[in-house]
Amino acid sequence: MGKTLVIVESPAKAKTIGKYLGREYIVKSSVGHIRDLPKGSGEKVPPPRGGKQAKKSPAEKRAQAQRALIRRMGVDPHNDWAADYQVLPDKVKILKELRDAAAKVDAILLATDLDREGEAIAWHLREAIGGDAARFQRVIFSEITKKAILKAFEEPGEINMDRVHAQQARRFLDRVVGFQVSPLLWKKVARGLSAGRVQSVATRLVVEREREIHAFVPEEYWEVHAQLEAESAGIPFRAEVTKRAGQALAIHRQAEADAVLAVLQSATYRCAEVQRKPVKQRPNPPFITSTLQQAASTRLGFAVRKTMTAAQRLYEAGLITYMRTDSLNLSPDALSACREHIASAYGQQYLPEEAQVFKSKAGAQEAHEAIRPTDVRVSAADLPKLDAEQRRLYDLIHRQFVACQMLPAIFDTTTFIIHAADFELRSRGRVMRFDGWLKVMPPAKRDEDAADLPPLESGDALRLLKLDPSQHFTKPPARFSEASLVKEMERLGIGRPSTYGAIISTIQDRGYVRVEGKRLYAEKTGEIVTSRLQESFTDLLDYHFTAGLEEELDKVAQGGEDWKAVLNRFYADFTKTLATADEEMRPNTPTATDIACKVCGRHMMVRTGQTGVFLGCSGYDLPPKERCTATMPLAPGEEAVAADTDDEDASAAGEVAALRAKRRCPLCGTAMDSYLVDETRKLHVCGNNPDCPGYEVEEGQFRLKGYDGPTLECDKCGSEMQLKNGRFGKYFGCTNPECKNTRKLLRSGQPAPPKADPVPMPELPCEKSDGHFVLRDGAAGLFLASSNYPRSKETRNPLVADLQRHRDQLDPKHHYLADAPAEDPAGNPAIIRFSRKENAQYVMSEVEGKPTGWQANYVDGHWLVQDPAVAKAKASSKAKTKAKTKAKAQTKG
Repeated sequence: MGKTLVIVESPAKAKTIGKYLGREYIVKSSVGHIRDLPKGSGEKVPPPRGGKQAKKSPAEKRAQAQRALIRRMGVDPHNDWAADYQVLPDKVKILKELRDAAAKVDAILLATDLDREGEAIAWHLREAIGGDAARFQRVIFSEITKKAILKAFEEPGEINMDRVHAQQARRFLDRVVGFQVSPLLWKKVARGLSAGRVQSVATRLVVEREREIHAFVPEEYWEVHAQLEAESAGIPFRAEVTKRAGQALAIHRQAEADAVLAVLQSATYRCAEVQRKPVKQRPNPPFITSTLQQAASTRLGFAVRKTMTAAQRLYEAGLITYMRTDSLNLSPDALSACREHIASAYGQQYLPEEAQVFKSKAGAQEAHEAIRPTDVRVSAADLPKLDAEQRRLYDLIHRQFVACQMLPAIFDTTTFIIHAADFELRSRGRVMRFDGWLKVMPPAKRDEDAADLPPLESGDALRLLKLDPSQHFTKPPARFSEASLVKEMERLGIGRPSTYGAIISTIQDRGYVRVEGKRLYAEKTGEIVTSRLQESFTDLLDYHFTAGLEEELDKVAQGGEDWKAVLNRFYADFTKTLATADEEMRPNTPTATDIACKVCGRHMMVRTGQTGVFLGCSGYDLPPKERCTATMPLAPGEEAVAADTDDEDASAAGEVAALRAKRRCPLCGTAMDSYLVDETRKLHVCGNNPDCPGYEVEEGQFRLKGYDGPTLECDKCGSEMQLKNGRFGKYFGCTNPECKNTRKLLRSGQPAPPKADPVPMPELPCEKSDGHFVLRDGAAGLFLASSNYPRSKETRNPLVADLQRHRDQLDPKHHYLADAPAEDPAGNPAIIRFSRKENAQYVMSEVEGKPTGWQANYVDGHWLVQDPAVAKAKASSKAKTKAKTKAKAQTKG
């Protein structure tokens, strides 16, 4: 019997699967997609050779533009959706290896992920490798365990082309929208902007929440609590005043609160009624993609991207089931194992008579399972080799799975209804009688009702100890976190488990949304783009339309809808809307101010571009000879404080405090956004800008928060450097307009050391482009980057030998690295790396990408070589200590 080639999409997955298969299998990785639609802007149309180019008619120009657009998109809607798939440049070598391996085997099994994306990767692999299609078969599994792998390989099937078509349809729709709407935004709003079929709808959710917050006016209200105790039992408790004369009590001003206090101060208090009842709190279902992201955000503080990256690693290591799922289904074997674990670890009293079964939402993929550990007997403490983030996430998944199969928690809830004069007060508390599933998964937040109440009965007299009035303000709608945005998208039917993470990342990478304190804020650019798209592309930005399109793609995946029919319907309506939008979309009109241009004296205008809000000279639109291109950056006003204010005192006291501190637009009443112009001026701009031209200029003395040190001198030209706020955080910029030098502001509040000049190394060619490597100085030490940056983002660590060849070009502060050992005792080249923990560079060696254990550190002016055996012993000891600490913490919990 000949050998069989197995292809998966990641090296880690290949390694895990390889352990379970025999020698007759060769397991290889494609490292993700092997081919895709064109990534660049497409080929330029070459001009005709010789002579003058003939003048084209408008129809010819439109046809030429259409051909160029189709080349860039890689999809031709007018030719039955023909696609121009190209092998990715960094996958040429991998594809050659796969083809060579395929030529030597009898059969090829495609074991990519079980979702539509995985199905599409399998199809692309078959098409790219080529040869007899009968040699290719598909295997799918929801967990990478020996039992699941061997069962899947016993019953290989065919590639599901319905799922491939659904993935292609999604890709083509996104491509058409992105490549045809984005140029319109460049033309009407600002260059460099982009639109996407789903990302624009997700941005709309954040923008609409931002508009609600801007329009919200906090209103004052008061609450009154009474500290009471029973005359018969001296246990104090707290009760809230809720009614007066049988009507709900609403106190809006301090004078009203004082009047209530005056009556209550001399009133007689009596317990009028006691309500007691048992309450059951049932466990939550096992995790699906969206609930895992929400729980990881709430309990672990993980961003969506971090959660999915850690979950991917756990899945590839064979520790959890597939992490992109919307199904609550659990296999009978998993349920049986979980019940056995509960009985042995916690006792029969925690085990329900029958396994808990949870119903998935309509349209969920029931062939998948919920996210659970592959072996419930393995706890996080048993996995010391995992990094901290993966171990914490595994622990969360493990606890949730176990908890979902345990009995409900039982509480006794008690409510006291208290009368005083014509007021009614209420006090509520609850006592846990049986912890049930909460033994495994304690609540993330403190139970507000878990208050100790005295044993009162109806008619008992009470003694007033203290009245506690408190002022509050109504709160605007809460901002989305990444996880709550995913929850809202799921509720509306926007996106699918496999796309949530990418959507959240994209709207941030595009600069439409930013994250502060784990909350999402709409950038002004995102607000304008959303406003214009809502006006011109009603369906594209409509929640129900987007959800309906998702349902159509689901039907395609299930074989109930023709994928090209879905594409044709969408494209027919889309092209009509696009033509209308080209004529009617409102431009991004700048707002005039009375701030003078420092270059020509004309007035400056508030403009919004790809990088945010800035001031641009009104002379920008004049003819070239008169044109003024002067601009002034604007720092967000939240970062500016009075010059004599401490940073600690300037910290925000929450959304309400920030909203109350904002000025209101004199034209429309909306909260205004503030920006720091310079040390003496703040600019307040209407939150509805550019649709509302309201603005105000505030005079004073201001500075940016974050740095209180001495004035910095530019290490390049000697001029003063000022603290500024950019897209990637705060930095120091040289005030000399001829000098572009910058220095980063570190988290410690100190300026980063001056950067050394780049050193070209033309003898080191890049692997992923036609450029060469350049030695650069970054926040994490020296590194090699492509000379074609930003077109190519290829990087690698330099060798000591690389620095030795260019010693005379190095900044003197880096000469010590060129003096490091150039190789280890075995002759392996020494690699320069950076330790964030020690904040220092060191050298080490590797063999086939794995550390040898040899390492040298620069200490007190000398290079000290560390014995590999000692390093290994230290690493082992450290891992054991971490595991013990984690186990103790879990035991206490």
